[in-house]
Amino acid sequence: MKRFSAPEQVAMVPLLGRWLMLSAIVGILVGAASALFLWSLDWATSAQTSHPYMLALLPVAGLIVGWVYHRVGKDVEGGNNLLLDEIHDPQKIVPKRMAFLVFAGTVVTHLFGGSAGREGTAVQMGGTLADQVTHRLGLGKEDRRILLMAGISAGFASVFGTPLAGAIFGLEVLAIGRIRYDALLPCVLSSVIADQVALMLGTHHAVYVMGAVPAISAMGLLATVCAGVGFGEQRNGKPG
Repeated sequence: MKRFSAPEQVAMVPLLGRWLMLSAIVGILVGAASALFLWSLDWATSAQTSHPYMLALLPVAGLIVGWVYHRVGKDVEGGNNLLLDEIHDPQKIVPKRMAFLVFAGTVVTHLFGGSAGREGTAVQMGGTLADQVTHRLGLGKEDRRILLMAGISAGFASVFGTPLAGAIFGLEVLAIGRIRYDALLPCVLSSVIADQVALMLGTHHAVYVMGAVPAISAMGLLATVCAGVGFGEQRNGKPG
């Protein structure tokens, strides 16, 4: 008797369900963390604007943040580079203190009038929370690598309200221009879910209106090409 074999699409259903669940967990956790982070930034900015004298205390705040990192954050001071290292060559779980330290450090910096970007905080929080999920569920190295990428995507997407850009950002962390297609579904799902969770929790993203766009011309294209060559990163004497 000929043995019946299920179609490949049917055999993939359990795998699909597994990644749907993992992506949803990461998206919910990261989306909630991003909503809290953005609310904290709004509060810090409002407080600093209402009390301009706090700017004079910025050096003290910076000293305290640096001291805290020196005391309890030496193993996470690598920040984004630590996450990238773990994606390329998984070795150890990213300590959860990374999320707390980068969250607090960014909010304190804004509170006292300093300048700190959101993208680094978003990436580190997303990656840290995703790695805690891999640790709790005992996932292997390959699954851990994919979920780390999904966490990074979710963090970027929910902080800026850009799920598509967040997904692409997370997919390209291994090598710019190269996409791991096995991570496509988790990155997209985590990004969309995190963004929607953040919006459901009352997050409001800034809207930037594009000004006048100059007409396309040969001179403009030439200037753009020259600028790209001039600004390109140089590595070992060769264009990067």
